[in-house]
Amino acid sequence: MTENVVGFEHFYYKYLNSPLVLKDICLQVERGSFTVIIGPSGAGKTTLVKSVAGIVPYYMGGDYAGDVTVLGESVKGKKVSDLALKVGIMLEDYESQLVSLTAGEEVAFSLLNHGFSPEEVKERTKDALADVGLPGREDYQLDELSGGQRQRLALASILAVHPEIIVLDEPVSAMDPEGCRSLYALISRIHAEHGTTFIVVEHRVEFALPYLTHLVAIKDGRVEVSGTAEEAVPSIYADKGLRDLLPELWQIKCGLEEKTGESFSMWRDREDALRELKGRGFAVRGGDKI
Repeated sequence: MTENVVGFEHFYYKYLNSPLVLKDICLQVERGSFTVIIGPSGAGKTTLVKSVAGIVPYYMGGDYAGDVTVLGESVKGKKVSDLALKVGIMLEDYESQLVSLTAGEEVAFSLLNHGFSPEEVKERTKDALADVGLPGREDYQLDELSGGQRQRLALASILAVHPEIIVLDEPVSAMDPEGCRSLYALISRIHAEHGTTFIVVEHRVEFALPYLTHLVAIKDGRVEVSGTAEEAVPSIYADKGLRDLLPELWQIKCGLEEKTGESFSMWRDREDALRELKGRGFAVRGGDKI
């Protein structure tokens, strides 16, 4: 039996002096899932994930109705700091979340705010930096770190608290393809080793493709499709307003299924696709390229 760690119950939200941004959101996020949220620009994706961390509505203001629950408890009346031990969030503008001079101080900052002992702060800081591929960087000034390393540092600051849920908003939006693959490989390792539930807003879904377990598609402030990848992809493909949000590989898969009447597995990379297509006797134009 699956257990849900985040729940939206008929949740509505609007910023001050704005129309409704989220409309009757009913959504459950399973424990240990790697859930990716997609949708057109302005659909409400960032607002949705901010509501998991309490930023919306309690920091941003505005009006809301319905409820959001985290680990079985309503977030009503809770501050962002109340939820920080349960939910870690890295926004697209992750640089704005960095507040210290050195990498060690940055990771220690949130731990000290939560009252951890100096000994535990030191140990957790060391472990979190190692987890993100920055071992021994405690004394590095932030300006000595590359942009990718500072992004990993922001993730380390979240990991050090050991939250059960981590929310990432467009984590690879400014990265080159190699950086995208590297960060998602890191996130996947953390997901596998710690069983952390990940909720990720992403428009470059191809980089999350090998790892995601669930997909949520939002349009005009409403959840149009949600479920496991196997459940969600056909419905997203069938919606012409959402189809282009799928990675190219899954668009090809769904298009082939539509034309041939056959069913194909959930390809996680091009090698998966080529292996299955060749095994079924399909001629792949361009040799080994799709």
